[in-house]
Amino acid sequence: MELIDTHTHLDFPDFDADRPALLAESRALGVRQMVVLGVYRDNWQRVWDLVQSDPDLHAALGLHPVYLDQHQPDDVALLRDWLGRLAGHRQLCAVGEIGLDYYIQTLDRDRQQALFEAQLELAVEFELPALIHVRRSHAAVIATLKRIGPARSGIIHAFAGSFEEAREYLKLGFKLGLGGAATWPQALRMHRVLAKLPLDAVVLETDSPDMAPAMFPGQRNSPAHLPAICEALAGIMAISPERLAEASTANARQLFNW
Repeated sequence: MELIDTHTHLDFPDFDADRPALLAESRALGVRQMVVLGVYRDNWQRVWDLVQSDPDLHAALGLHPVYLDQHQPDDVALLRDWLGRLAGHRQLCAVGEIGLDYYIQTLDRDRQQALFEAQLELAVEFELPALIHVRRSHAAVIATLKRIGPARSGIIHAFAGSFEEAREYLKLGFKLGLGGAATWPQALRMHRVLAKLPLDAVVLETDSPDMAPAMFPGQRNSPAHLPAICEALAGIMAISPERLAEASTANARQLFNW
């Protein structure tokens, strides 16, 4: 199987001790390409330096809503400068991680919304996909995408919504990122949604080092877990792992123009 991990944070310090070995192990297991996402201004350089060290790593740069209190007033302008400087580079693949998080009650929703919209406008300007974080905010994200969604759409990271919400994203051209959370036995609603999703709607991801699958409880997640995640999700979807791997890899390549 050949796989693409469409959502990692491989630049995080969690991987500093064994990053090269982990990348080698992941490749040996069939994970050929990986996307590393920026989350605040101070890790963009680290993300970019990492992907420049490996031709099969790709960068997305963005301002994550969970880090709202760290973001500076000029960060959107700085992000625009970064995207302008790297425009056309084969290893810049998206704007992300961006979005709305209503799960954390202390995050100001109006500030989140303004930041999300500003970054979607950058995705439109630079003709890049958007990699979107959504927690308890599907209605607001869908409404925003209907107004200013990027032409190249993107991925709804760690999708855990209803089938009706999935359909709305699919109408807008977005792919649904599936990872470790959906492998847990208690994710019964998500299992019902998975069984109904068309194969051209999904891409696979780990969110490393977070969101470990049920097979590796309490462990640091990594791209090396993606084959096991693929196998578990394929079982829920009643298809072969090879078929899910082939579809998700083709979907990611089409989205990113690889």
